[in-house]
Amino acid sequence: MRYLGGLSGNGLLKCKGVEIANVSYDFEFFSRKAGDTTGSGEIKLASETLQALFGRSDVQVLTEDGRLLDLKFSDKGLREPGVAHVDVSGDLPTSRNQHR
Repeated sequence: MRYLGGLSGNGLLKCKGVEIANVSYDFEFFSRKAGDTTGSGEIKLASETLQALFGRSDVQVLTEDGRLLDLKFSDKGLREPGVAHVDVSGDLPTSRNQHR
């Protein structure tokens, strides 16, 4: 795997296309030998909102730079109130110069 860099900031959390809440995110991206890109990281938002969404498969974040990223909760439970680890797919950067 080759490290492509990270993406962090504030965005808009969506569920089934409906705007849910503001969210902070911190993601890292990697390129695999097969040429695809994978990502993972954390999201932070109000604990009650996160608890209500935890485990759903239809959650996305719209980033500050306009990327719509699909999120999949990767832990069986929340690490701490308001924080969840996620796997990231969707409009991922494919090279080092596509992220900030």
